[in-house]
Amino acid sequence: MASPTSSLGDDFEKDVGFEKTRSSHEDPRLTQQQQDLIEASEPPFTEHVQSDGGDLEKVTSAKPSVTNIKHVPNGGTTAWLQVLGSFFIYWNAWGIVNTFGTYQTFYETDLLSASSPSDISWIGSVQAFLLMVVSALGGPLYDAGYVHHLLIGGSVLAVLGQMMLSLCTTYWQVFLAQGICIGIGTGAMFVPGVAILSTYFSTKIATATGLAAAGSSLGGTIYPIVFHQLQPKIGFAWATRVLGFIMLATLIVSNCVLKVRVLPEGRRRFLDLTAFKELPYVLFVAGNTMAFLGLYNPFFYVQSYVIESGIAGPGLAFYMLSIINASSTFGRIIPGYTADRIGPLNMIVPCTFFAGVLCICLAAAHSIGPVIAILVLYGFCSGTLVSLPPTIFVHLTENRAVIGTRMGMGFAITSVGMLVGTPISGAILNASSFTYVWVFGGICTVAGAGCLLACRVAKGGAGLMTKV
Repeated sequence: MASPTSSLGDDFEKDVGFEKTRSSHEDPRLTQQQQDLIEASEPPFTEHVQSDGGDLEKVTSAKPSVTNIKHVPNGGTTAWLQVLGSFFIYWNAWGIVNTFGTYQTFYETDLLSASSPSDISWIGSVQAFLLMVVSALGGPLYDAGYVHHLLIGGSVLAVLGQMMLSLCTTYWQVFLAQGICIGIGTGAMFVPGVAILSTYFSTKIATATGLAAAGSSLGGTIYPIVFHQLQPKIGFAWATRVLGFIMLATLIVSNCVLKVRVLPEGRRRFLDLTAFKELPYVLFVAGNTMAFLGLYNPFFYVQSYVIESGIAGPGLAFYMLSIINASSTFGRIIPGYTADRIGPLNMIVPCTFFAGVLCICLAAAHSIGPVIAILVLYGFCSGTLVSLPPTIFVHLTENRAVIGTRMGMGFAITSVGMLVGTPISGAILNASSFTYVWVFGGICTVAGAGCLLACRVAKGGAGLMTKV
C-alpha cells in the first residue's frame, strides 16, 4: 500500500500532467499540515522572472505548485529574509492590537477620562476588526499581483495613524487615527506577510510560520513596556511618536526584504456560499466567533482591574499585558508543532476551553501572584486561537481552489466577535463590576470551545485517538 504522502504526490503529478518519479514525494518528513498545504495549492502559477531587457515580467510557471516540495526553496538567505520581513509585519499588525490594553488604561485615567470604558474599547475593537476584514478583502488583490501596493500602502497608513495619534486630544480624533487609520493599514500590510511564506517553505513551513507569528506576541510585549517607561518622562505625544518611529524602522525592513516568488494565475472569488452547507465549516466559524467575543477581555481590561482592585500599583500593572503577550509567544509556536502530531482541531479545543476557564478564574484572583499565574497560562492557551485557524481552514476545505476564499470568509465573520466583544464587556463593567467582565468573557470562550468540539466530532468522529 502506498503511503499518504506518496498517494498525494501521485494525484499532484496527475493533475498537472507530469510523470512521477519514484522519489518525488515519498518524504517521511512531511507532516499532515505540510501535506494539507500541498493539497491547498492552486495551479497554474505565474512567476516573476528577469527578461533580456532586465525588467521583471510575469510568465507561466512550469512549476505545478507554489508549495510543491520539489521547487520550494525551503531555506537559503532569501527565504529566511522572508521570515524576518513577515516577523515585523506580525510585530506591527497583531502586536499593535495586543498593545491596546495599555492605551485603554491610559485613556480611562487621563486623555479620555470623560469617556466610558465601553466607548474607549470601541477604538481597539474597531482596529482589530478592520485588521481581519481588510486582510480578507485584500486576498484577491494579493492574487492579482498588487503585493507591494498592499505592503507599502498599509505601512504608510499604519505609521501615519500612529503619528497622528500623538496629536489627538479628543475621542473622535483618537478613534479615526488609532481605530480606523491604523486598522486599515495593518489589515492591508498583513496579507503579504502571511501569504509569501507559503511560497518559500513546505517541509519547514511550521518553523517559518511559528517564528514569524511570534512577532505579534513580542511586539505586544515590547510596545507596552516602551510606552509605560516613556510616557511619564516625555509625555503621551512623544511616547506615541517613539512607537511610531519603531514601527517605521521595522516596516522599512519588511518592505525591503519581502520578495514575491510566485503568484496564482487565477483570481480568488470573494464568496463561496457552498461552505455554509458543510457542517464542520459552519461550526468552526461559529466557535471562533463565539470565542473571540470573550478572548480579548484580559488583554483590554486586566491592567485596569489590578489597579482599581488594589492588587498592584500602576507601575506593576502596566506589565500585566506584557506578561500575557510574552507567554502567548510560546502558545503560538509549541501548539503548532504538537498539532502536526495530534491534529489541529484536537489541539485548539482544549486550549480554547482552558482559556475560558482561566478568564473566569480571574474573578477569584485577589492578589498579584495568582493573577500573574493565570495570565501566563491564559497567554499560552489564547495563542492557539491566533496560530491554528489557518491550518484548520485547510483541513476543512476539500476543494483547494477555494481555500483562500473560505479562509477570508471565516476571518471576516470571526472579526464581528472581536468588534463587539470588548465593548459589551465595557458596558458590563459600567453597570456592575470586573467579576462579570471575566465571567462573560470566560463563558463566551468556553461556548466557543463547545462549538469547536462539535466541529471536531463532525469532521473526524467521536474517537478520542482520531487525528483531526
